[in-house]
Amino acid sequence: MKQAILIGASSGIGRALAKVLVREGYVVGIAARRLPLLQELQQELGDRVLVKGMDVADVPRAMDDLSTWVEELGNVDLVVLNAGLGHTNPDLRWDWEDETIRVNVQGIAALANVAMRHFIQHGAGHLVGISSVAGVRGNSRAPAYCASKAFRSTYLDSLRYRAWRLGLPIAVTDVRPGFVDTAMGQSPQRFWVASPELAAEQIYHAIRRRKHRVYVTRRWILVAWLMQLLPDCLYRRLA
Repeated sequence: MKQAILIGASSGIGRALAKVLVREGYVVGIAARRLPLLQELQQELGDRVLVKGMDVADVPRAMDDLSTWVEELGNVDLVVLNAGLGHTNPDLRWDWEDETIRVNVQGIAALANVAMRHFIQHGAGHLVGISSVAGVRGNSRAPAYCASKAFRSTYLDSLRYRAWRLGLPIAVTDVRPGFVDTAMGQSPQRFWVASPELAAEQIYHAIRRRKHRVYVTRRWILVAWLMQLLPDCLYRRLA
């Protein structure tokens, strides 16, 4: 039976993706800070869901928790790193910037490191990281968030190149959502907002196809392309 670990499953995309993975035959370990929400999801989905409380901001403990869980489960096929946070921070409060960096950069890189070493040891696996279209280019309203998502994408690229260098069938997928109807993804332009369920289905499609990179929803490919091409004199009016 296929086994997956999903970090950041208490709400939004992570919660919806956990349901998709169970539907598709996985035993799924779900982790997040908000343990009661995970336990509710476990009751809904049944005995193929395992639960662990985890605070990604506590990096050493989170690494130990994931390492222990991987050892207990044996051969884990898939690890999805969805945990993250972000603040619109016009006043540049350092506590918000620092929290974002600790979770989105240090915490996620540490967990990706644990997962990748497991996959290298076992000679196969699939690592998925949820980054963001926001990582394509900076934004004056959320500097740490944009930068942290850019780091996440680049780190995932580097791990993919490591797998290629080793000649191992380890897939690494960078998922770049645009606006999703979650606490972090609100937008007044409802046309651009995807439901967590739609996002989860598209992410699973990318997992099944072992894609290197996917935009969710697909219309954000064009947005990312335009963001990269706009000259700075035009882009800064938007950012």
